[in-house]
Amino acid sequence: MFVLELTYTAPVERVDALLPAHVEWLEGQYAAGVFLASGRKNPRDGGVILAGGVGRAEIERIVATDPFSVEGVCAYRIVEFYATKTVDGLTRFRDELPL
Repeated sequence: MFVLELTYTAPVERVDALLPAHVEWLEGQYAAGVFLASGRKNPRDGGVILAGGVGRAEIERIVATDPFSVEGVCAYRIVEFYATKTVDGLTRFRDELPL
């Protein structure tokens, strides 16, 4: 699984102008089953996305297609982790620790 942390690198007015395209991009990733949860950080200096079911190379490809990335209004920090415990609804995303 991945925690994707977005940090705005441009004024919030530029972010807001791209928000409809960003939301459409988010919806596509939810429909594909990759994104599990997302939202703004508080204070509003970026956002967080929880993702799973794909490898790191695919996550990096997906992140690069975010209109926020394309237009350079945010930086992404990608944190990969082993989800060894989950709620029942996320069972398919559970991982075993590597040997």
